[in-house]
Amino acid sequence: MPKIVFLPHEELCPEGDVVEVEAGVTVLDAALKQGIDIEHACEKSCACTTCHIVVREGFDSLEEPDELEEDMLDKAWGLEPESRLSCQAIVEDKDLVVEIPRYTINQVSERH
Repeated sequence: MPKIVFLPHEELCPEGDVVEVEAGVTVLDAALKQGIDIEHACEKSCACTTCHIVVREGFDSLEEPDELEEDMLDKAWGLEPESRLSCQAIVEDKDLVVEIPRYTINQVSERH
């Protein structure tokens, strides 16, 4: 089974984490199941950018983002060439290394 390595994030997973997942699961669902509370203001409907991640390794193993995801990513804070929305990034058969950006464009978070 593929693994997702979550790099350390000051608030969400200070030590980082490694999650073993089945293919077909989104990065967001894997994170939430592990207790890594990536913000997802639109409830996984690809209508915001709060679940933005940067895939540091394994990016090419993911399916190409569709047009809606690409349009949303254009609005993400700290966009990089390997950026994806974690609610849309489906794990295939390769391991991933993921960085959760420190900020989102969401001005109000239900967690605070």
